[in-house]
Amino acid sequence: MSTLTPPDAVALPFLGGGPRRLLIGGEWNEAASGRTFPSINPSTGETLTELAEGGAEDVNRAVAAARAAFEGPWRRMLPSERQDLIWAFADAVTAHQEELKLLEALDMGAPIGRRRPGTKPGSSWEAGVLRYFAGWVTKIHGETIPNSIPRQVLSYTLKEPIGVVAAIVPWNRPVSNAIWKIAPVLAAGCTMVLKPAEEASLAALRLGELLTEVGIPPGVVNIVTGPGETAGAALSAHPDVDKVAFTGSTTTGQHIVRAAAGNLKRVSLELGGKSPDVVFADADLDRAVPGAAMAVFTNSGQICCAGTRIFVERSIHDEFVERIATFAANLQVGNSLDPKTRIGPLVSAEQLERVVGYLDLSREEGARAAAGGARIETDDLARGYFVAPTVLTDMHDEMRVVREEIFGPVACVLPFDSIEEVTARSNDTEFGLAGGVWTRDIGKAHRMARDLRAGTVWVNNFNLMDPAVPFGGYKASGWGREMGHQALDEYLNVKSVWIDTA
Repeated sequence: MSTLTPPDAVALPFLGGGPRRLLIGGEWNEAASGRTFPSINPSTGETLTELAEGGAEDVNRAVAAARAAFEGPWRRMLPSERQDLIWAFADAVTAHQEELKLLEALDMGAPIGRRRPGTKPGSSWEAGVLRYFAGWVTKIHGETIPNSIPRQVLSYTLKEPIGVVAAIVPWNRPVSNAIWKIAPVLAAGCTMVLKPAEEASLAALRLGELLTEVGIPPGVVNIVTGPGETAGAALSAHPDVDKVAFTGSTTTGQHIVRAAAGNLKRVSLELGGKSPDVVFADADLDRAVPGAAMAVFTNSGQICCAGTRIFVERSIHDEFVERIATFAANLQVGNSLDPKTRIGPLVSAEQLERVVGYLDLSREEGARAAAGGARIETDDLARGYFVAPTVLTDMHDEMRVVREEIFGPVACVLPFDSIEEVTARSNDTEFGLAGGVWTRDIGKAHRMARDLRAGTVWVNNFNLMDPAVPFGGYKASGWGREMGHQALDEYLNVKSVWIDTA
């Protein structure tokens, strides 16, 4: 374990020049209140910079700017012109991807050396999302529909942008989360107010700078930083917002649904999970052990779809526990700026307290830690928010640590005896975001893929994603989908037109 704070990272130009401001109508403004709040480096506990603390007045100005842009230049722009701007933004994201990774590492603790599974070295996964949706801009169309009216009547549909979108995103993947919203919003022809999480807003603000540099018209994308209780709540309830797109906790999603009822605005929600990851006795353990481990420990477990309930067929349970515990113990935990770090810090002192609280609870409930199980407080990491990758055993399904989303590097390993049993236990949860299956038997793979009540099922892999493939949940894990053409539909209205040609 080691710490690392390169001088060039500290001197990053973006972090200089005083508090970071709000982007409203193409201009960078202080919060109306004049208040700021700190951005904290979770590897060291040090303040990186101050951020404007937006509130209801700032939200009003941002929504007005978004409305003016929607009714004005953005609506009049040709599809090919909007497509060119999204492509230019994708090129800018690619050109600045190392800087964006550095901001993520400093601001929320994502290891600087991490790469999304399936992404080619040197490429930007987020730029790929932008290019995918840029391709859709010129392909949004309605249908001509035969009808049974007994005279010459033409019927057809139009697809039109829904209007002003409030996009509220979490802190766990700052660049990806922002672009998952920006890309389909711009492709559909909507405008937006983006509220990044207060724990990690720097990358979103830098994306705002890149958007203005490539020529996005003022007001098309506005960014308001600040607490969810003020800025987020004001956006959710705002009468001139047509749609809320939220990613975050199920509890907050429920608050947003209630707030959105005022003007019955459209809502899409990508929420929490407690995903099952099922390892059969016929699985290739050389793949299943590291695959299931990193399905939990990637991003320090701060992933909504993390496979934190690992069900292992009883005949291989003990071997699997021994192997995954060894794997966990050998993961390098350290400062997010160290290229050798595999597991960085948790995002905040509050999140550290939450995860440590669940570890204490696991002992009270009778679980045993085969690996980890505590905060790391060695001299070089004592000031940061580090928890050792943890493997818990001796568990049953009714324990709170098995049922509740911890959002930390905590794997719960439980034995099972039959496919019928493990299917029922996997589905015995309020969530339904994702699931994993490890087996050499194609029949078991298809059966589990069919029977798991989840929006995504990974077989012999975990956490692979592609811009063309939709992602979202069942049950308390949300409404709607990110990515794929399904995501574009979340931002479009369908209008029916009847023309009597007689």
